Amino acid sequence: MFRDELAPDRGMIFLYEVPQNASFWMKNTYIPLDMIFIRPDGTIANIAENTVPLQLEPYVSLEPVTAVFEIAGGRSAELGIKTGDRVSWR
Repeated sequence: MFRDELAPDRGMIFLYEVPQNASFWMKNTYIPLDMIFIRPDGTIANIAENTVPLQLEPYVSLEPVTAVFEIAGGRSAELGIKTGDRVSWR
């Protein structure tokens, strides 16, 4: 929240110990983001692309996830990231 810029090579990750349905809104976020929802097996369940700044309606995972990775809006398309891809950060 309260971000007005995000470098193309930066992001934020939110980890959950137990798989759960995740929901994020854009309140007090001033730039579009791509929200990448990650399953327990490390594959991408869905991507909310170019989220609308300041929107109160939530963006949700379509199934239980163990992580959500937020990057600058449009970056997932630029990098060719898509549903089903495997994510690794360790």
